Amino acid sequence: MLNALERFAPLPLQESWDNAGLQVGLTETEVSGALLCLDVNERIVDEAIAKGCNLIVSHHPLLFRSLKQISGENDVQRSVMKVIKNDICVVSMHTNMDNAVGGVNFKIAEKMGANVCRQTLVSPSGDERGAGPMVVAELPEPMAARDFVQMVKERFGVACAMCNELLERPIRKVAICGGAGDFMLPDAVAKGADAFVTGEMHYHVFFGYEQQIQICVIGHYQSEQYTSEVFREIINKECPGVPTFIAETNTNPIRYI
Repeated sequence: MLNALERFAPLPLQESWDNAGLQVGLTETEVSGALLCLDVNERIVDEAIAKGCNLIVSHHPLLFRSLKQISGENDVQRSVMKVIKNDICVVSMHTNMDNAVGGVNFKIAEKMGANVCRQTLVSPSGDERGAGPMVVAELPEPMAARDFVQMVKERFGVACAMCNELLERPIRKVAICGGAGDFMLPDAVAKGADAFVTGEMHYHVFFGYEQQIQICVIGHYQSEQYTSEVFREIINKECPGVPTFIAETNTNPIRYI
């Protein structure tokens, strides 16, 4: 199964600072079930145990920073201890899945009903499987900015979207970068996008784009929540017969009050 996931999103596509791939456990063990999620925490591990899954496939790595001890003093350490104790393997597909053709940004486009423009699929590394950290997609029909933002909020279950002033021209071409994507905003403008959808952006990046592009920031978790569907599609195609479960546990630490 790990091979199937890495064929779809090769590890060389991950960014240099990332830690995608096998996190904990042995890959030779027969898979009893796979729990698919965005983040790994103790509640996710408990859900895997309850569902009889000995594999967790996450988007965000469990082991993002190095561990100097495993004593149970924080959630990451306790999660590591619990998966080892219960013989659960953890695999994470992070920026390699962000950059893969058919990956995170393609799923976001699909949820918006937009088609990715194939000419945008160029990876900085030149990898033929790479799409880069952002894709540009076209909506079936132009939309007024307010209607576009409302549509995105509804499709992604967003309580509120952070936007710059509403664009006064119709939106048709949309640049998409799941997660923390403000570094791609200038490139979105250069590609002639009418809108830029991402998960989070710094305050000062919003300045200076009035009537150039419609910025729509929907939350890190919200933008990447459907990545589990990509995992399920890969596993169901490449490893038929393996039970797959999209996690019911909401791991978003942010509350809108």
